[in-house]
Amino acid sequence: MTEVPNVRLNNGVEIPQLGFGVYQIEPEETVEAVSHALRTGYRHIDTAQMYRNEKEVGQAIAESGIDRADIFVTTKLANDKHDFDAALAAFDQSLADLRLDRVDLFLIHWPLPTVGDGNYVETWKALERIYTDGRARSIGVSNFQPHHLRKLHADAGIRPAVNQIELHPYLTQDELRAFDADHEIATEAWSPIAQGAVLSDPTILELARTYGKTPAQVVLRWHLQLGNIVFPKSVTPGRVRENFDIFDFEISTGDLGLISALNKSERIGPDPDTFDYVPG
Repeated sequence: MTEVPNVRLNNGVEIPQLGFGVYQIEPEETVEAVSHALRTGYRHIDTAQMYRNEKEVGQAIAESGIDRADIFVTTKLANDKHDFDAALAAFDQSLADLRLDRVDLFLIHWPLPTVGDGNYVETWKALERIYTDGRARSIGVSNFQPHHLRKLHADAGIRPAVNQIELHPYLTQDELRAFDADHEIATEAWSPIAQGAVLSDPTILELARTYGKTPAQVVLRWHLQLGNIVFPKSVTPGRVRENFDIFDFEISTGDLGLISALNKSERIGPDPDTFDYVPG
């Protein structure tokens, strides 16, 4: 089986650099999708409370026959659970739904700076409690910008291990990635192929021909060589396997630069500085 490289987080925990994401996978499709991913060789599953498929992820893991220690599981706090006590209770529910006694990584999903007093530092203190209690091997954030992270650094006792952000060739996030690296925070990329928008780019198509790979494989390989942790999502079995088949080639330094030069600072998803969605 293909050996997926690990990234060592700032607390020493090892995370597989390639994972399987379940965002926008309907609950009724999730068990089979995750089961197929695990059969393919993925050992890193990324879910969230707001995805509403944690139970199905837990079922697939339980039925896989794979040792729990060999599967890295991430979930994220829902936007309506930022209160300290609410965050603790929501985490308890995630563990129950996932059928686990701990997760490998728990994230604040969004900073929500325009909701209430935007005090995600208090939310972070709940994650610190979860971490010190040993119920999450690592804790981190998602969609945080440098100024959000600076606020955490000023008031928090534990540094985030991970910052999961929108990142793809049209939004390379160079400044934010550099900030993360300077503070020993691993960068994870969501929407790594910009929901398919980059796959028809002429540069990507030409590089796919050059390397004898698909456009998606080229983009995912670019992520890996930059050091990003990445978890593409698909419910199509062939594409799930294709996304995993990216360890038998290497993109040259010059060609990595060509992909990075496609940056338009163009988001597919919301702007973390204004996004204030809280589920009703």
